[in-house]
Amino acid sequence: MPLQPPYIAPTFHTEPESALAQVQAIYSQQVNHLREAMQRFVAGERLHDRVRGCYPFVRIQTDSVARQAALESSGLAFGFVSSAGLYQTTLTRPDLYARYYLEQFRLLTRNHGIALEVGTSNEPIPVHFTFAEHDHLEGSLPLERRALMRDLFDLPDLNAMDDGIANGTWDPPPGAPQPLALFTASRVDYSLHRLRHYTGSAPDWTQNHVLFTNYQFYIDEFVRLGLAEMARPDSEYTAFVEPGNVVTRRVGLAAEPADALGAPPPRLPQMPAYHLVRPGHAGITMVNIGVGPSNAKTITDHIAVLRPHVWLMLGHCAGLRNSQQLGDYVLAHAYVREDHVLDEELPLWVPIPALAEVQLALEQAVAEVTGFQGADLKRVMRTGTVASTDNRNWELLPRNEPQRRFSQSRAVALDMESATIAANGFRFRVPYGTLLCVSDKPLHGEIKLPGMANQFYRDRVDQHLRIGIRAIELLQAQGVDRLHSRKLRSFDEVAFQ
Repeated sequence: MPLQPPYIAPTFHTEPESALAQVQAIYSQQVNHLREAMQRFVAGERLHDRVRGCYPFVRIQTDSVARQAALESSGLAFGFVSSAGLYQTTLTRPDLYARYYLEQFRLLTRNHGIALEVGTSNEPIPVHFTFAEHDHLEGSLPLERRALMRDLFDLPDLNAMDDGIANGTWDPPPGAPQPLALFTASRVDYSLHRLRHYTGSAPDWTQNHVLFTNYQFYIDEFVRLGLAEMARPDSEYTAFVEPGNVVTRRVGLAAEPADALGAPPPRLPQMPAYHLVRPGHAGITMVNIGVGPSNAKTITDHIAVLRPHVWLMLGHCAGLRNSQQLGDYVLAHAYVREDHVLDEELPLWVPIPALAEVQLALEQAVAEVTGFQGADLKRVMRTGTVASTDNRNWELLPRNEPQRRFSQSRAVALDMESATIAANGFRFRVPYGTLLCVSDKPLHGEIKLPGMANQFYRDRVDQHLRIGIRAIELLQAQGVDRLHSRKLRSFDEVAFQ
């Protein structure tokens, strides 16, 4: 039998704060048990028994569905279950997710008028997921000692971390509870650790509004803007965080103890992230995903577990219409998916709808920042279909096959990432949008040349980035609850946002 901490029996809670406190108590007990055993193991102590800790769970049992009138008046597309039954999910990192968990608990108790059951699950916590941000315990072990770990501790089990719930393909065993959330605790922990690797910063810094780009020019401008905000005593932002957890606090704010642990990395990570921080994770995170749909899928697979309110793609594209000019904007209202990275999880027959709230915010932001209104706005922005391909040299394929397909789809622009980001937003119920800037027109003989491209980027990047930030401000002003549209949720949906 594995060596586990004393069992904490399930308890029932009618107050969300009480339920969260119990989740925190169970999680701390289980994680501390694993950390202490791991520290003894690293120190050379011989452990005679397997050591195990398990995630806390939250469970509800309801005999009726939520009152439709109450749901309609709230305007929310989440916070309730669709039918009577038993529902459960495991939970992790209640420090990071405290605000999120409280909101989900509050909605469940309000919409169903029931108590929340909190207890210790049977889902083991992989010992790797208990390491703190700056712990590197395993790396200090000799090879033969590392080989013993799997005999003494639970390691990550990929069979328990698939995306069947999010994909709508998970089929619970007879008698098992239905899911309350899209992700199990171990799936969340897996992505939190992957985010450290790919972005070079702790996931704790990630804000609820995310900008993706495929060019470093945008990151350079975001860094300039972020540091300028830190020099303003009246800025609504409180910190700017760069890879390596390098924290710059707003002028007048004292440094916090953890800030001293940050250090610039010797080289940038694969998809570096930068965070303009506001209290309550209400700021903006920007990630340079690089080029290609594989990166776009990878980063959105992991950021999705943080349940952001919106992610937007700001990048460059090929203009497919002769009437377009370099520097024109394209607001995507539909997508042609030739990226081939999500075909198994999200079949091509699934439409990816445009979200009205995001579209309106982006259009208004373009108008405000450029100064164009009404019919004049069409001079600098076109709304249409964006095609995304995994073949960077699509224009070199024989017999003009890609061009024919793109013409038949009425596409006005082409890139390699936007459809992937939108499709994964749809898949993970994260509101999404795309605003691209035309940087070349290969079908019409206008290709990127080094000097021309550099000048173009300098002229357009600042404006494009300010449009993206303004769109996020507009979305925040109207209330984030409106963003989580019913378009993104199925008729048999999990309760958690």
